[in-house]
Amino acid sequence: MAEIGSLPGHGAVSTTSPSPALGVSPALGRPPVPGSPTVLGMPPVPPPPAYPPPPAHQPGPPPSAPGRTVRGTAAAGICLVLGAGLLGGAAAGHFLGGDPAAAQTSQDDTALTYADARSLWHSVPVDTLFPRTVHGRGAGPGGADRTWTRIGVAPDSGCDGAFDPALASALAPVGCLRLLRATYTDATSSNVTTVGVLVTRADPASMAALRGTWAARHLGDRTDAMPRPVPFPGTVAAGFGPAQRASWTVDISDTLPVIGYAVSGFADGRTVTDPQPAAAATRQGATTAAAQSGLGYDAKGLASAIEHHIRTAVERPAHTHGTAS
Repeated sequence: MAEIGSLPGHGAVSTTSPSPALGVSPALGRPPVPGSPTVLGMPPVPPPPAYPPPPAHQPGPPPSAPGRTVRGTAAAGICLVLGAGLLGGAAAGHFLGGDPAAAQTSQDDTALTYADARSLWHSVPVDTLFPRTVHGRGAGPGGADRTWTRIGVAPDSGCDGAFDPALASALAPVGCLRLLRATYTDATSSNVTTVGVLVTRADPASMAALRGTWAARHLGDRTDAMPRPVPFPGTVAAGFGPAQRASWTVDISDTLPVIGYAVSGFADGRTVTDPQPAAAATRQGATTAAAQSGLGYDAKGLASAIEHHIRTAVERPAHTHGTAS
């Protein structure tokens, strides 16, 4: 195996020439050996050169016409510049814009996904979007499991009266195509939660703009920008109104034209004076009524579970389209 720094297949190279055998003299009648003494009056033969003589002078190329060299050099320089520009442009296109065909495919896929999401309100069964029973593994305080049972499903509708004015104003730019809502209770029937799915009319850019505004204005923390619950007469949620709201969460999807939310309260109809966002009510050490009763976990857990069902419902037709193509 060749070592680093050596040429493969070559051994050591001697730096000395082999010496003639000692005590041997040329015999008469033999051809003279280069470099030997004169024999029988023959003129001495000069020794051979130690290296081949330089090659005979070769004539150079014919002189070119005046200006030809300058034009050829200029043309070569132009070709070099154009080639570098094309390579640089290709590299810039790769890093900045990527493959145009791939970008178009991505846009087409997004448009198809948005179209599927906008049809879910009338194409997906109610029990798929809002299951009769929802299990939240590790969704309760201390990582405990939670189970919620559906009390009722509201008819699909517009968004009038579904949100506090500040929240309605913030969501207005993305439009309201359809609003889907259902109300659940926990395993002890002491907490109630309304979960909603707002299907917007927005495109991806408008949804991204809303997420930016939402974060910049800290709308998720404002107690005057909450979703409103849906009560169901004759159930434990009969007295669930705006004054009973204890915790809530609103999630603006980053891949779908959908806004999911949940708002929770006590089933006994008590008024809550210090509602708290679910993100704060589920922090360790929180002492508000929403935190101590697990209502923050109810809002957060149910919103997350329903969002999962929505994504699954949208991904199925998208996968079917991709397989068919």
